[in-house]
Amino acid sequence: MNKLITFILFSFITVAGFAQANLLSGNVSDASGQGMPGVTVLVKGTNNGSITDLDGNFQINVTSGNVLQFSYLGYESQEIIFSNQTSLKIVMKEELTVLNEVVVIGYGVQKKKDITTAVSVVDEKAIRDRPMISAAEALQGKAAGVQVSSPSGKPGVGLSVRVRGATSVIAGNEPLYVIDGVPSTDIQGLNPNDIASMSVLKDASSASIYGARAANGVVIISTKRGKDAAPSISFNSYFGFSQLRKPIEVLNTKEYRKLMSEIGVSLDPSATGYTNWNDKTFGTGQSQAYQISITGGNEKSKYFISTGYLSDAGIVAPAKFDRYTVRVNIDNQIKPWLKMGTSLNVLHLKKKDTPDNASSGRGGVIMSALNTPPFLGVYKKDGSGWYDPNPFQPSWENPVAYMEGAEQQAVDDHMIGNIYLEGIIVKGLVFNTRLGTEVNFHQWEYYLDPFKTNYGRHLHGIGRADKTNYTSWMWENTLTYTKSLGKHNLTAMAGSSIQKAETRNSFLEGNDFPENTSVTTLNAANVITGYTGFEHWAIASFFGRATYDFNSKYYLSATIREDGSSKLNHHWGTMPSFSVGWRVSSESFMKSLTFIDDMKIRGGWGKNGNQEGIQNYTRYGLVEYFRRTPTDPLSGPNAVWTTYGNPDLKWETTAQSDIGFDLYMFNYRLTVNFDAYYKKTTNVLLPVKWPSTAPVIYMQTNAGTIANKGIEFNISSVNLDKKLRWTTDFNMSFNKNEVLKLIYTKVYFEGATYSNNSLASTVKVGMPLGSFFGYVSEGVDPETGDIKYKDLNNNGIFDTGDRTIIGNAQPKFTFGLTNTLSYGRFDLNIFLQGSYGNDIFNATRMDLVGMFDSKNQSVDVLRRWTSPGQITDIPRAVGGGNTDNVRNSSRFIEDGSYLRLKALTLSYKAIENNPHLKAIKKLSVYVTGQNLLTLTKYSGFDPEVSAYNNIATEMGIDYGTYPQSITMIVGLNVEF
Repeated sequence: MNKLITFILFSFITVAGFAQANLLSGNVSDASGQGMPGVTVLVKGTNNGSITDLDGNFQINVTSGNVLQFSYLGYESQEIIFSNQTSLKIVMKEELTVLNEVVVIGYGVQKKKDITTAVSVVDEKAIRDRPMISAAEALQGKAAGVQVSSPSGKPGVGLSVRVRGATSVIAGNEPLYVIDGVPSTDIQGLNPNDIASMSVLKDASSASIYGARAANGVVIISTKRGKDAAPSISFNSYFGFSQLRKPIEVLNTKEYRKLMSEIGVSLDPSATGYTNWNDKTFGTGQSQAYQISITGGNEKSKYFISTGYLSDAGIVAPAKFDRYTVRVNIDNQIKPWLKMGTSLNVLHLKKKDTPDNASSGRGGVIMSALNTPPFLGVYKKDGSGWYDPNPFQPSWENPVAYMEGAEQQAVDDHMIGNIYLEGIIVKGLVFNTRLGTEVNFHQWEYYLDPFKTNYGRHLHGIGRADKTNYTSWMWENTLTYTKSLGKHNLTAMAGSSIQKAETRNSFLEGNDFPENTSVTTLNAANVITGYTGFEHWAIASFFGRATYDFNSKYYLSATIREDGSSKLNHHWGTMPSFSVGWRVSSESFMKSLTFIDDMKIRGGWGKNGNQEGIQNYTRYGLVEYFRRTPTDPLSGPNAVWTTYGNPDLKWETTAQSDIGFDLYMFNYRLTVNFDAYYKKTTNVLLPVKWPSTAPVIYMQTNAGTIANKGIEFNISSVNLDKKLRWTTDFNMSFNKNEVLKLIYTKVYFEGATYSNNSLASTVKVGMPLGSFFGYVSEGVDPETGDIKYKDLNNNGIFDTGDRTIIGNAQPKFTFGLTNTLSYGRFDLNIFLQGSYGNDIFNATRMDLVGMFDSKNQSVDVLRRWTSPGQITDIPRAVGGGNTDNVRNSSRFIEDGSYLRLKALTLSYKAIENNPHLKAIKKLSVYVTGQNLLTLTKYSGFDPEVSAYNNIATEMGIDYGTYPQSITMIVGLNVEF
């Protein structure tokens, strides 16, 4: 027995001795012999790995027969079979396959070298460089020709995205988003950490495959998918806090009392207290995010599963955005010729709102913080818990009452997903069928008790409930044929699509709640009103695309799509396009220019439509029914016309021409992409005004033409590639917007009204959308103390005929600059972003320097005119509701240009395939600062502002808008 045990032990020891790992040392360098830090060295098929040090040296335990993999971003991966060497010397070769990268386009993919249209790509690396809340943030400053702006700093507010300018007045200007093949108009809930790439189809020839939905460009979003690799678990987390970038100083109690005495407003002698409403309103915001994902698979089945939670609480309560996400992406190779997969994203969103973009008398928190008299307290001194009322305007609340008085929250349960089947019919012929759906259940509830606020007491409490259910499904089929004959390459695709959507909504409002109970349900209200609604639409499409190239030198592509929409009487429309390309660098006359690696000239033309913003039943005359007396169910219905029908209505059509080039030089270390374009949109929808005697004032009709023309370029460079690696990406976009034609009238007045009850913007031939309209201010008259306005019509009097165009919210150009520096385990990413030449209509300032009523004012009024002969820029205090000095005028037009340090991120790779740590493959920590520095002349809270940005005619207006903040974030990324 002892001999047997001894024999077994000896056998194990012998086998272990033969399999004993050897410690291998080596060095990795580039072609010049310079040691390369950060190269990953991995034993293939295991988690055993190492990383080179600053001199390119490494050590790793290996056994005979192991395959060593060497990989580094931008270099070709290498595999070496270990056969008991004592040391290795590896020379890495730069990866010259940038042109072979695959780019996702509409209903397919193309190699970057073969693209003949204007497509910008934002990849996963650019997305993971900084923490983001919205997926649209990834496009800001990263894609030439794409203007992304934050209308406000409020959590949960979607970003504004414009691709090559605005083309519509009322039909919408946001691009179409296609998420894993499913069209959508909203990506607010999409988790940026789930995104693999974003392709922006900017010109008509690239976007026309989406036809009547692509006039504003298309953003194709591909989410992460599984890989043929061992399971990998990733955990990402960050925590941050934010504060107001810059306050606006207002008068203290002493200064306020003096001003009130000048305008004849009497104050109680005891009103001497002081409340700093800025401090009460603006606090410290907090954001946090956590995500865990699992990815892996084999050659038969691959999967990516993730779940995440994000919370973003703003600097002005109660604004908050919470997002819960689950994503499942699965791909199965059922047969060698058949593949099946699914993409599913489930979201749960919760929002709390802080009312803004409104005056202090209409619930606007920001304006209330600036305008509320400083002697008021937050609560009444009688201990009732009621908010201190404004003695001059009983209906006005202090900002804390607006912030905390109501209980309100919006909840959305959202699901978007699809299932696909792809089969190879014969060699080169692939059939794909995809069934997709998008579902959203929205619920908003609001309750204002009948006690604590003036407004609540006046109506004896208010309760509101809104529910909207949206359901959409689509079915798409494509047949793709690919064939190569010698140097001739052909790809042809034909397909069909059908999508149907319906919306059901209801709204209830109740007031007059019992005062002796805390019941908040609408059933407890004595007066209840409301409505219900149902809408649906459908679109059917047939499309095709053919691409041909000869020897990757000469290219031709043509696309056509036929769309039929239920929204119009003229259901069907045809959207054609074509593009051509010429690889100049392949010509013999270019061979002597050895510094040019690749150069391609491309151009195209096409047409697209815009059916997204058309209301579902605009072609019909609509009637609204309601009861004459809401409290009397027997009072009978009342019917009123709300719109005239227009059976001749057509969708807006945008024709676009584009020419550009792609240039790669100096061993692919310098890349230049350039495009010039002209977009012309006809049949622009406008609300035509009818005579005042008509039962309906407006009717939608095709009544205008708008043009956008511009140039854009992107420059990417590898500046240093030694121990210190330094890369730069710079893009700049110039766009000129102009209204070319208006039918029925020469001018359309649009825009919100302010303290002076006059419109701020206009649509006029020869001018861009977003043109501000008003008087030309000539400053303060030293003798009277009033503002002088220029007499443009030379009639000797001040009248409405003196109004003109006084500003333009469209920027002359926008730009983004990203520098990335890597040294050893450290990475520094510096992202600058800006806008130049755009004006801002500072309507906030109207209520801060008007001095026409009891509102508190900014400290600027301390230099107001007080005596004849005084030279100043602030007019006299007038009182009595006199708004002559705050008319819409050039006095409130300010330069909105800015340069912003949008994000500064320093990261450190604490663990990178350390062979001594089996559980953790990678671990990195980072610190990010957002909006740390802003250079601007704008006097408001922040220059990146647009109170009504969804409306093209009202862009660039600041009226008590929730401001941007400075944010500091600490994050952790771990891969197991």
